[in-house]
Amino acid sequence: MREIDDDEGRRLLRVIRRGTGSVVTWRRAQMVLLSAQGMPVAKIAEVTFTSDDRVRDVIHNFNADGFDSLYPKYKGGRPKTFTLPERREIKKIAKSKPPGAPSSWSFAATCVRSTHRRCGSRSSATTSHRT
Repeated sequence: MREIDDDEGRRLLRVIRRGTGSVVTWRRAQMVLLSAQGMPVAKIAEVTFTSDDRVRDVIHNFNADGFDSLYPKYKGGRPKTFTLPERREIKKIAKSKPPGAPSSWSFAATCVRSTHRRCGSRSSATTSHRT
């Protein structure tokens, strides 16, 4: 663990004492502060109810990235494949009555009708029915 200055120590204490915010941030700040105070990794892991490897990762990340490493970077799930305007266009087409006899669009036909061509490679055999 690198040496932390007084400002960093106060900031870590502020994060720990605040009581609001992310539990993940609080626990990471606690690990870093305990390490800076000279506590061994095994004892930090025991106190924070985590593994030695996790404590080492948190300390390594703090040494490399500073306080940014304390805050979780949730991304959640697969990235969107269509922009909001593209989704609105597809929805508008799918809800409209197709020219001809059928009362609903297939996904492939909706893609062909839309102005962009990206959805053709992701099409499936499913049919989009109006409700």
